[in-house]
Amino acid sequence: MPWHPIDLPSLQVGLLHTLVSRTRPGDEVREFHGSLRWAEFLLKHSGGRLRPGDYVRVGSDSIFHGLGDWVFSGVLYDDPDWGSGTLRDYAGRRGVAIGTAVEMRRYAGEFVAECAAAVLAEEPDVVGFTTTFMQNVSSLALARELKSRRPELTVVFGGSNCDGPMGHALHRNHPFVDHVVRGEGEHAFPALLRHLDAGTPPADVPGLCWWDGEVSRANPESRRTVAPADIPSPDYDDWQRALDASPVAEYVHPKLVVEGARGCWWGEKHHCTFCGLNGSAMAFRAKPGERLWSEVDRLVRRHRILDVVTVDNIIDMAYFRDFLPRAAASGWDLRMHYEVKSNLTPDQLALLADSGTVHIQPGIESLGSRVLDLMDKGVTGARNVRTLRECENHSLTCSWNLLYGFPGEGAEDYTAVVDQLPALVHLQPPGGAHRIQLERFSPHFNDPALGFGERRPAEMYRHVYDLPEDELADLVYLFDTEDAGISGDVEARLKAAVERWLLGHPTSG
Repeated sequence: MPWHPIDLPSLQVGLLHTLVSRTRPGDEVREFHGSLRWAEFLLKHSGGRLRPGDYVRVGSDSIFHGLGDWVFSGVLYDDPDWGSGTLRDYAGRRGVAIGTAVEMRRYAGEFVAECAAAVLAEEPDVVGFTTTFMQNVSSLALARELKSRRPELTVVFGGSNCDGPMGHALHRNHPFVDHVVRGEGEHAFPALLRHLDAGTPPADVPGLCWWDGEVSRANPESRRTVAPADIPSPDYDDWQRALDASPVAEYVHPKLVVEGARGCWWGEKHHCTFCGLNGSAMAFRAKPGERLWSEVDRLVRRHRILDVVTVDNIIDMAYFRDFLPRAAASGWDLRMHYEVKSNLTPDQLALLADSGTVHIQPGIESLGSRVLDLMDKGVTGARNVRTLRECENHSLTCSWNLLYGFPGEGAEDYTAVVDQLPALVHLQPPGGAHRIQLERFSPHFNDPALGFGERRPAEMYRHVYDLPEDELADLVYLFDTEDAGISGDVEARLKAAVERWLLGHPTSG
């Protein structure tokens, strides 16, 4: 369901399709690409006013304000005006533009009803939802509608929004969700389906949430991670057919999504203090480079798409020996995206470029060595500047944000850096200077002694969920806390310097 990026297939849906087809060959699998359908619905019913660019602005660019979830919260709570006053107050204080989201909300109820009719027309026994970031409320709204129309249907949720305590909170607060898979689904989902076949309680499925009468049970989560050999290769055939037939196709540049590794090898030893992205599955595992290349080769040939997004949180360093040389030798005009560590050597960055990688996200985060130490990044400011320079040398687009607000930082950590920023105007600037936000699963969240003793669900969730704060504290991913680090004139000077860098870079020599 929305708000998955409409230029990408869902890796989760593609993996589950392959998994079920492989483990249960007698079952029929159908996919429902609700995000693509929502973009189509808006385009049609708004008379062309609400286009895919508007979808991106509400669905991707407004993650930290919850606008996409709010669009569907009125459907979930049977009140078209639910949360509107709270959102207007929030937006007014923070200078957030909400006009597009308000217009979209008018269409949300009719869209969910249309989705329910389309899903039920397939006569499913089980409907599974994958949810990450702002997919919760749209998924819950449709799940509620499905169960109201066909109570005997089994509804299953999974995905990053269901990890750890978030999954149990989602389950116990929404009785129309039958099961929630917490953590990786390769073993848990087929095991659940076997229990559904047998009509037995799924009490032995690790991490699963299920209803025992009116009691929400949460099975203990497994410490076992899914081995690379058990991670299937995604099936994107249904997505391709849906995109080819869609009026939205002319607005998007489609890309393929591949997965080489899970977890973070750096985070296993030095978990970056602000990062919660790996949730409860930090253990690093990677497919052999030869297997990853065979998957890329198959998908590119099958779909005739050369843009490839890898979802790995960090590149497996072994790929510089096996995967990347294969890609470089292929002769294809690939355009790949990779997340890497910022201390790669010039030769490694050159190989990335030769392989067809055009876009990297190197986690630069700062140009000040002491602040990088506070993050536990294991790199210096000078090394990060060299990475920016090498990206220019090899025509690599580099995405990064300058982060601040770390406990223990001071004005002296930024004065010299800000003074030198004008000399870097020819290098790729950060997307902006941003104060860090407290993320569930991060060291900052797990250990209040690191400097953030207060925590409360981020304010945006008040216009997203009609739930008490103690339940939100288990359900949500982002939290508000006391400000740390720099503020006042130093913060303003840093932001102004980054803004000048952004403005000056396009015309720099």
